[in-house]
Amino acid sequence: MDKLNSTKKASLEDWHPADIVASLRKAGWSLRKLSVSHGLAPGTLKVALSLPYPNGERLIAQALKLNPWQIWPSRYDRSGKPNRGRRPRYLLRQSSEVNAPLQCKS
Repeated sequence: MDKLNSTKKASLEDWHPADIVASLRKAGWSLRKLSVSHGLAPGTLKVALSLPYPNGERLIAQALKLNPWQIWPSRYDRSGKPNRGRRPRYLLRQSSEVNAPLQCKS
């Protein structure tokens, strides 16, 4: 069976940005229109196409009547939580205090 006639399987790859934009257009939206309708600057949601942006991903997914992890599976873990590799804020504060530069007393 050649590639052209094979059926497409469910993929763990993120959607291509052009596919996201096309799906939004089919649903009657543009990234700009969606941004403005949620009180954001006109170009804000464009960021979510190339960089992790949980709030933007959620807004785009809602407009498409999907979950964000269905569009960007690489950005979410199996439970549907963002997979950002960040440490909790309280750990960030502790590590920044430890690594803070020493201030000289004059």
